[in-house]
Amino acid sequence: MSEPASSPDPTPRYEAVLRPHRSLPPRGFFFFMLAVAGVSFVTGVGFVMMGAWPVTGFFGLDVLLLYGAFRLSYRSGRMRETIRLAGDDVTVERVSVRGEIRTWRFQAFWLRIRMIELGNRGNRLLLASHGRELAVAGFLTPEERRALAADLDAALVRYRNPSTSFMP
Repeated sequence: MSEPASSPDPTPRYEAVLRPHRSLPPRGFFFFMLAVAGVSFVTGVGFVMMGAWPVTGFFGLDVLLLYGAFRLSYRSGRMRETIRLAGDDVTVERVSVRGEIRTWRFQAFWLRIRMIELGNRGNRLLLASHGRELAVAGFLTPEERRALAADLDAALVRYRNPSTSFMP
């Protein structure tokens, strides 16, 4: 009698959820736009009182363009990448700005991490295996990519050498 096939270990040994950094939280954005609109309104009223009423429309246009630029920035902030080492696989799940999900799967034992330094232009982090390469963490800073590469490399070393799992 054969034993039932065991399912792969669903518990992640390593997981990193990467998101683009946004320095202004939504609440701060609200107060910033309120201040910009207030300054534009007061200045616009001053120009109307001087008889230069057409200038007021440009103040309103500036506020609208600034609002639109911030909304586009926040929209691009919805993007994320999840790198997960679970079982014998490393999966990369990328969610685009539009919510489209793409997934790549690599066998963890053969996965290699390549950090390509580009001089003054930063660096690129590639996951490579069996002739395939995938660039990840493109929206992170060069220092954050280096730290991610070191963390993922350490997780892969622990996976490949279970006897060294006592190391932090």
